[in-house]
Amino acid sequence: MTTVYLNGEYLPHDRAVISVDDRGFVFGDGIYEGIRAIEGRIFEWQAHADRMVDGLTGIRIEFGADRVAALHGVCERLLRDNQLTTGDAFLYLQVTRGSAPRAHGFPPPGTPPNVYVSATRLGRRVDQQQSGVKAVTYPDLRWARCDWKTINLLGSVLARQAAIDAGAFEAVMLRDGVVTEGASSTIFGVVDGVLRTHPLGHRILPSVTRKVVMALIAEHRLPVEERAITEAELRRADELFLCGTANNITPIVSLDGRPVGTGAPGPLTARLREALDARIYGPR
Repeated sequence: MTTVYLNGEYLPHDRAVISVDDRGFVFGDGIYEGIRAIEGRIFEWQAHADRMVDGLTGIRIEFGADRVAALHGVCERLLRDNQLTTGDAFLYLQVTRGSAPRAHGFPPPGTPPNVYVSATRLGRRVDQQQSGVKAVTYPDLRWARCDWKTINLLGSVLARQAAIDAGAFEAVMLRDGVVTEGASSTIFGVVDGVLRTHPLGHRILPSVTRKVVMALIAEHRLPVEERAITEAELRRADELFLCGTANNITPIVSLDGRPVGTGAPGPLTARLREALDARIYGPR
């Protein structure tokens, strides 16, 4: 039986319950992280922890860096208790503002946050990462602070469902005529021979995988610009790929029913995919 962590206790999954007054349940008032583990090793923990602290600070939940740091040990125990120290695993961490009678203003000072962590098996999508996937475009309907990883994900949910309805894997979101990111991924394109992705800021999540990919681009001395791709540029891009914790680098070979470039994964995408796999799993 799967073991999870909830508010200081390690419990069977089906015994982990929270109040219906939880602020995450009624308002989406919380921050989460999704982290990969490989052979029991947590990948890029500090980058995820820093982002979680930034989000919690941004929405004014009193759960500081020391308490986030303590969740590292919780994650390690859950990997052991759930027999996830071999292969790939996915760690989910969530902190909400706690449970209190429903009111838009914050609950009284001292209301304890609700803290939840789980660990599950993460399957590798090798075929998709090698052959590519279909995507559709969709308007970016999210709020103005996409850089905070809040649990209020309705805009992303609607975008992903639009992709599913179209028989596609991901939605490439557009706002004010430019690509922001995917429903649950960062989007890169190759336009006129140069790798492009949206610059960091309030409109996109500071993806940990994006950070690693940018470092790999620098190591391989590939041309890159952190400049938003316009919709017109998107339609004529030679290559597109998405990246994220669950998907590594995955080529997009079809967009809105039309081939991207040659309709097959491009050379820069393939080179970076191999480099990222080596960074995550070690050299072959």
